[in-house]
Amino acid sequence: MHDDEPFGRDAGPLPGSDAADDPGAGGIPAFDDASHDGAAPGAAVEDGGYWALSRTPLTSLVFTLPLVLAYEGGVLLLGRGSPRNGADVWLRQILDSLGFGGYFLLPVLTLLGLLAWHHVEHDRWRFSPWVLVGMAAECVLLAVVLVGLARLQGRFWPLQAAPGADGVLARFVGFCGAGLYEEVLFRLLLLPAVAWILARGGAGRGAALVWSALVTSVLFAAAHYVGPLGDTFELYSFTFRTMAGLFFSLLFVVRGFGIAAGTHAAYDMLVGLLP
Repeated sequence: MHDDEPFGRDAGPLPGSDAADDPGAGGIPAFDDASHDGAAPGAAVEDGGYWALSRTPLTSLVFTLPLVLAYEGGVLLLGRGSPRNGADVWLRQILDSLGFGGYFLLPVLTLLGLLAWHHVEHDRWRFSPWVLVGMAAECVLLAVVLVGLARLQGRFWPLQAAPGADGVLARFVGFCGAGLYEEVLFRLLLLPAVAWILARGGAGRGAALVWSALVTSVLFAAAHYVGPLGDTFELYSFTFRTMAGLFFSLLFVVRGFGIAAGTHAAYDMLVGLLP
């Protein structure tokens, strides 16, 4: 049993799938590679700067593409009626209500959104593989920090989580989906939207960011208890999930979408797959 718990909020199969009506079905963002121009490995990092390049939407797209492929491919492999991440289901339901029900529309829109964001930011159309390696290491390090925060809270206010009943592959796929689509929903979409609304209401930029981070983090935590497959509400787990939401919000604002999503997925895998 882990003292910590992953943030993957599973909502079961998609409505209309073969397993959706089965009571026994369980719940559950041409690239110019600067390293090819004869420069030594890592030159692209020094040119653009790792901290700047790793924040760009284009780099976030390339970095999170494996999460997209692992999750969507894993769901297809396990069966489209297999349990899916809750944020994924909610986003698809919104698209369905708007008349857009294509199965691959959500991941395509996520990638196109990051491309559009990169175009609006007028960033250079390139990325470096060495930056991607650095981002992966940074995400693991940040995930370990979050695990440490969970352990610290557990010393004063124990967190308890039941071990996952799903197989390793199903849990891995679910954690990829949580890292991707929960960050798309709560950080990439809701956080800027709430900040914009608060700014329109007269709040300063700093205050709008702080309050939007708090609001979306509370929503992020609360989402884990929604629906028949949601967890039983416990104040201590709600408190930690809110703190984790603030942690991911800070990463999104300071380090970009790719780092936030990668850290989220890495944390879930550390506490959900390792003994």
